[in-house]
Amino acid sequence: MSGDRPLLLRGILPYGEGEPTDLLVADGVIAELGPALDPTGAEVRDAGGLVALPGFVDLHTHLREPGREDAETIESGSAAAALGGYTAVFAMANTDPVTDTAPAAEHVRRRGREVGLVDVHPVGAVTVGLGGERLAELGSMARSAAEVRVFSDDGVCVHDPLVMRRALEYSTALGAVIAQHAEEPRLTGGAQAHEGEIAARLGLAGWPATAEESIVARDCLLAGAAGARLHVCHVSSAGTVDTLRWARGRGVAVSSEVTPHHLLLTDERLAGFDPVNKVNPPLRTGDDGTALRAALADGVIDCVATDHAPHAPQDKDCEWAAARPGMLGLQTALSVVVETMVRPGLLDWRGVARVMSERPAGVGSVEGQGRPVAAGEPATLVLVDPDATWTVQAARLASLSANTPFEGMTLPARVVTTLLRGRITAEDGAVRG
Repeated sequence: MSGDRPLLLRGILPYGEGEPTDLLVADGVIAELGPALDPTGAEVRDAGGLVALPGFVDLHTHLREPGREDAETIESGSAAAALGGYTAVFAMANTDPVTDTAPAAEHVRRRGREVGLVDVHPVGAVTVGLGGERLAELGSMARSAAEVRVFSDDGVCVHDPLVMRRALEYSTALGAVIAQHAEEPRLTGGAQAHEGEIAARLGLAGWPATAEESIVARDCLLAGAAGARLHVCHVSSAGTVDTLRWARGRGVAVSSEVTPHHLLLTDERLAGFDPVNKVNPPLRTGDDGTALRAALADGVIDCVATDHAPHAPQDKDCEWAAARPGMLGLQTALSVVVETMVRPGLLDWRGVARVMSERPAGVGSVEGQGRPVAAGEPATLVLVDPDATWTVQAARLASLSANTPFEGMTLPARVVTTLLRGRITAEDGAVRG
């Protein structure tokens, strides 16, 4: 899109439905949607057969800046996000220094605006230094220019029930949500893999699903008592799905996310001891994956979040026990969702919009994101080729790190164009700064 000229996209399929139509972008909004549009002076592009969706929103991204710019920066992570169809990401607080003050949160927000490829929303820490003992400055972060609305100690669990209760109670007055990394640390000391047959055969210390499930059950009870909003990060087990369904039945305001890698991969990948498959929570069983996919389809799990966790080579190219947990996810998320959810008929393209855009925007309380593809709405969109396939190559991804578990896989669907309020930020595999 050149200058301030309107942009006319011919032949798109909003949500993959109906007959091809035209979409006119002007002044940052969808000015018109209909067949055979012919505005004077518009830049015209053939988008025949492309599916138009609201831009994706990732509730769980590790951008590593400040502190670990060798693994990722806000600039490189924003580029990966735009190329993956994302128009907003939530940057987790486990940076160095930790995002536990208003100035720290404002720095992340400001750097995101300077890069300008996606809206970067800082996640504030729940406790000072992620230490789990004293509440961080939740109020000042919420009222600051960063407008923090999501708080999480992700990477570690807020394991003290009294601290978690206070955080939930305080968050209600701020209109915020507490996002919990559900892991009872006394059950996971030394754990290296999902506790089960594979771990036993490989001689790896087991990580029981109950370490997640027990914290989720506790926090749902605490959130219900406080009348607070709870969000459960990276759900990985069938037992957690059962607990979420039970809590929702009791009226608890709990939302949750599942990662693309937990939708597709299982602990069978661990047989080769490749640290690229080491992640927290760990890859679990095929039965767990089946339960997660069903829960995402029926809405018990609200959304897909990448938990994009880049690591420098020295933190992954080492023996299994010493390797840091985490995987890349921003540029592969859509394709994995199509592979696991769309191809089997569990979601249609409207369902993809729900779990990758609309619901995460709602959980994160962000305006102007996750809006319908309709006239008068912000032109914050992603255009997808549903018939394309592509082969994942870490060297060609925008991240500074290479720890993708999908290396060499051929995946369906390809992001063609990403627009943020009418401005093209990524197109045909290249960012447009």
